[in-house]
Amino acid sequence: MVQFDLPLAQLREYTADLVAPADLLAFWQGTLAEGTAMLVSSPRFATPWRLIDTYDVTFRGYAGSPVRAWLSVPAGNRTRLPTVVQYQGYSGGRSFPESANVWASAGYAHVVMDTRGQGYANGAPAQATPDPLLGSGHAPGFLTAGVESPAEYYYRRVYTDAVRLVQALGDSPHVDPDRIAVTGKSQGGGVALAVAGLAHLVGLRLTAVLADVPFLCAFPRANQVTDAEPYREIDRYLAGWRDRTDVVFRTLSYFDAALLAATARADALFSVGLVDRVTPPSTVFAAFNRYGLAAEEVTKEIRVYSHNGHEGGGQYQVHEQAAFLAARLRGVQE
Repeated sequence: MVQFDLPLAQLREYTADLVAPADLLAFWQGTLAEGTAMLVSSPRFATPWRLIDTYDVTFRGYAGSPVRAWLSVPAGNRTRLPTVVQYQGYSGGRSFPESANVWASAGYAHVVMDTRGQGYANGAPAQATPDPLLGSGHAPGFLTAGVESPAEYYYRRVYTDAVRLVQALGDSPHVDPDRIAVTGKSQGGGVALAVAGLAHLVGLRLTAVLADVPFLCAFPRANQVTDAEPYREIDRYLAGWRDRTDVVFRTLSYFDAALLAATARADALFSVGLVDRVTPPSTVFAAFNRYGLAAEEVTKEIRVYSHNGHEGGGQYQVHEQAAFLAARLRGVQE
C-alpha cells in the first residue's frame, strides 16, 4: 500500500484545524468531580503461570459503577512498584491475564483496564465490565453511542473510568502512585492521551505516556481522509441523520484526544504508521504536535514506521517503549 496522507515533512508540522469547545475543561472538571475513585477489591486470581502473580481488580468508575482490571506483578512481590496502566484497543476487553503482562515481566506492576461494553474481540475468563446503556459484550459500533450529547456520549464513561483507575491504584500495596505511566494502542492510545490531558484536573501527576498509533484524535480530519472502520461509523450515522453533522462533531470535540492532549504534563512517546488507514498519520501527528502545548518542559518523541499500517512498530515499538520507561520510572533494576 502506498502512503496516502500528507508527506512526512508536512506531517511533522501538522496540527489540524481543530477548535476546542470554550467549556472543554469545565465539562471535564464537572464530570470528574462526580463520584469518588475507589479500589473495591483485588483478590488474587488463580492462573497456571508461576512467574507472575495476577489480581482481579474491581474499582469504581463512572457514576460509581464497577469496572474490572487485571493487576500483574512479579511473583511474590511485596513492595510498591512503578506501574504501567494499559488501555485496550477498539472492541477489546482486558482478556486473559497472560495476554498483556509484558511490563510485569520487566519488573513493573502492569494494570490492564477492561473497556466497558467491549471485549467481544478477545473474550476473558472472568466477568466483563458492562455499560449501563450498551450492556456487556456489545459489538460495533461504540463511536456513535450517545453522540448527539457530550453528557450521554459513550466515551465520557470510558475516559472517566480510565482516570478513576489511576486514582484508585493509590490504594494498592503493589503500586507506587508517584511512578505511573499510561499506555495503549489505537483506542487505548487515544484513551491514554485523554487521561494524560485530564490528570491534572484531579491532582494526578503521571510519569510517562505511551501512545501507539492512537485512535480518537482529530475527528474532522479522520472523517475527511479515511473510510476505514471504526471512523466509518461516523459516516454511516450521518448518512442517515443528514442534518446533524454540526451536532455530532461538536460532541466529538469534547472527546478529541488531540485537543485534550494539549494540557498533558508527562513525557510522551508516540508511534505512527505512514500507511495506516485506521488511524491516519495526520491524525496522529495532530495529537503529537499539540501534546503538552499548555505545559512546560514536556519531552515528547515519535517513532515513524514508513512502511507499516495500523500494526505500527509492533515489537520494535515495545522495545522503544521499554527504553523510554526505564529512563523515567526510576528504581527498576535492569
